[in-house]
Amino acid sequence: MADTDWGNQTAVMEFILLGFGDLPDLHISLFLIFLVSYIATVAGNTLIIVLVVTDRHLHTPMYFFLGNLSCLEICYSSTILPKVLASLLTGDRTISVNGCMTQLYFFAILAATECYLLAVMSYDRYLAICKPLRYSALMNTRFCLQLAAGTWLNGCLAITIFILYMSQFIFCGPNEIHHFFCDPITLIKLSCGDTRLIVVFDFILACVFTLPPFLLTLTSYACIIITILRIPSTTGQQRAFSTCSSHLIVVTVFYGTLMSDYMLPPLDTLRGLKKVLSVCYTVLTPLVNPLIYSLRNREVREALSKAVSQYVAFPKNCRDSSIIT
Repeated sequence: MADTDWGNQTAVMEFILLGFGDLPDLHISLFLIFLVSYIATVAGNTLIIVLVVTDRHLHTPMYFFLGNLSCLEICYSSTILPKVLASLLTGDRTISVNGCMTQLYFFAILAATECYLLAVMSYDRYLAICKPLRYSALMNTRFCLQLAAGTWLNGCLAITIFILYMSQFIFCGPNEIHHFFCDPITLIKLSCGDTRLIVVFDFILACVFTLPPFLLTLTSYACIIITILRIPSTTGQQRAFSTCSSHLIVVTVFYGTLMSDYMLPPLDTLRGLKKVLSVCYTVLTPLVNPLIYSLRNREVREALSKAVSQYVAFPKNCRDSSIIT
């Protein structure tokens, strides 16, 4: 795939993730912010997974998909943030070519999967609000498993083909990546070969994994809003909207920042803005997911309250039993 006339240049064996290198005075502050965000993301999403698995009241399609989303968010953050934290703490911003490809592989799979998983969740809310009488029959266990498996396998297959194709490129020029993770567009620019075909491939994948799920989400929520407005009572409207408002917030933050980042032209003057947008969909979205779903969702709050009360009562019961014996 690479050009044969790249001469006697030495192939690049590692890249330098410039990241936040232009902000040396803020490295400690950024490290603390990202560390707290990462810990909160892992802890919050793990808590949601535990609640969904253990509380039988949450054994519904909505919370099944929410558990998948939480699992995805943990993996999503773990793909990028540990390397960012290590570079901020030690100052070592290098990453091997294989390490960069591996990071890109998992990041792209998880991003593509999240796009379709959010669309599936919006479709679930559409069926629940617009077709409540047929909801149980349509969104049965088998169909839920098929949708969840489809979102993961769909992204995995397409990205695997892309990475296998891209791994044949040789990198022999500059090895500096003006980002805090291995971005596909930047990597393509650093390749020595003819990149026209891979650029087209990348564009097609970006369109396939963003536009259809985004349009499906918009259509679902347009139908949901129309249905809600037809509900005669204000209380009924509020109850119906509360079931989907949390998901709508997550979708808005994720799609808004992701699409804005990739639609901006690759200009040096916009690097700072693109990094901010990247932080939003790689750090902010996984962080706000458990916060939004736990604070705004009554059923999750009740499950959490019950779990806490059981945890507090368990040591007391053990002490009482030991006293009796």
